[in-house]
Amino acid sequence: MREIGGRVLVIAGSDCSGGAFVSPSTLFGLEADQKTIAAHGCYAMAATTALTVQDTTAVYDIHPVPSQFVAKQIDVCLKDIGADAVKIGMLASEETARAVAEVLKSHHVKSIVLDPVMISTSGSQLLPNEAVRAVADTLLPQATIITPNIPEAKLLAEIARDAEAPTEIQSIRDLEQMAERIRSLGPKWVLLKGGHLPLTKDLAVAEPGVQGKEPEYVVDILCGEGQMIHIKSLYQQSQNTHGTGCTLASAIASNLAKQKDIPSAVRSACRFIQPAIATAPGYGKGHGPLNHFHSSFQLPFSRGYFIEHLLSREDVKPVWDRFVHHPFVMGLGDGSLPLESFKGYIIQDYLYLIHFARAHALAAYKATNMKKISRSNEIVAHIFRESTLHIDYCKSFGISVEEIERTPEKQACTAYTRFLLDVGHSQDLLALQVALAPCTLGYGAVAQMLYHHPNTKKDAKDNIYWNWIENYVAEDYREAVQLASEQLEDEIGRQTPERIEELVQIFIQGTELEIGFWEMFPSA
Repeated sequence: MREIGGRVLVIAGSDCSGGAFVSPSTLFGLEADQKTIAAHGCYAMAATTALTVQDTTAVYDIHPVPSQFVAKQIDVCLKDIGADAVKIGMLASEETARAVAEVLKSHHVKSIVLDPVMISTSGSQLLPNEAVRAVADTLLPQATIITPNIPEAKLLAEIARDAEAPTEIQSIRDLEQMAERIRSLGPKWVLLKGGHLPLTKDLAVAEPGVQGKEPEYVVDILCGEGQMIHIKSLYQQSQNTHGTGCTLASAIASNLAKQKDIPSAVRSACRFIQPAIATAPGYGKGHGPLNHFHSSFQLPFSRGYFIEHLLSREDVKPVWDRFVHHPFVMGLGDGSLPLESFKGYIIQDYLYLIHFARAHALAAYKATNMKKISRSNEIVAHIFRESTLHIDYCKSFGISVEEIERTPEKQACTAYTRFLLDVGHSQDLLALQVALAPCTLGYGAVAQMLYHHPNTKKDAKDNIYWNWIENYVAEDYREAVQLASEQLEDEIGRQTPERIEELVQIFIQGTELEIGFWEMFPSA
């Protein structure tokens, strides 16, 4: 589970359908931006430039936000929370473009990703000429990087009045020249997106439907600081491209917020887009949205609540219930357990505790910081005190320590303890902690259940096992349970869902071995 990796402010329009839609008239995509930022482990803020009524097929209505209001949104976010990167999308008007440029300049924002949304996928110019000029004059010189597609790049070249800029893009070299020309408008870097120019496997211009000239690749050109970098991706024929430009720009901004350099930030963003399209859910009747969370995972529990989730699982609950309410356990509560069974249990449990302490000492060895080492050592100290209580029990039955230590381990005891040590030697610290959990958590759960059970005899005169129950509800043991629980919860929230399932199986096996331990001794 990741921590927040950086603060990203998005300045763009809102898409009520949850993506970003390119129509003949406009483009909006705050929702795609925010999902992308979240998927990168960053914190998203939004300054909304317009509200829309739209779906994956069309934009039905637009409500522009006044430029002064947009500027106020930006101002309060930057004054209070601040931003490690800013991503700019659709601005809608000249006034908004100039207001945004002014407020960003006043806050000395250093990392600005500008997606110069000017041309729709149908080829229509989205912004009036005055707004285009405002973007070019005020925002491009402030931009760390701009991300135009080929039609937008052509428009920018016209604004720059570059007579040498190619009017027809027919090769990668043409893309390079166009990117170089656009840098004359002021941005530090230009990412010229090649999606409008799919290429063959030989990197020639593709001609769909022509044998041998089928599209195989898309090449994006990154130009800046004397570098010309080609980023080649597989071409994908898909209608699930709703919000691709917004997503790419926000992915770059997120990577910059995490202190990546420009080439690394851009390459990572391009790699983020390809599986987002490939694994798109296919929602809507038009151009469907991307899958922004293709490389993220969701755990079935909130951080700090794994144990609660674990014990309520359908595959764990029945096994756990058989363990906690085993006839041996219930006999401890009502005093009906045969004394010889208890004597045999106490001896075997003492032998078990030797290996249980070894396993926790192994956990201390496998730990990599002082806090974890200290916790394991504290648990070993608790186990030592618990073992002295076993010795006192045995003394009361006329059994000496020498007799205990000469007693052979029963098969179930050996099976259980060697399982713990085998997991400890063959797997990581977390797996060992999970293997140890059924015993530590289980005895606490058993004692709490018996302590509150109506059939439990709560007087040592009537129930010779009452002191045993009190030992495991005492503060000393509850402290040991708390330590073990904290160790487990600290690490488990960082695991993948697949790893969680593996660990649950270890817990189930350990609980089954606990049940086998009870069953060594007749309960009636």
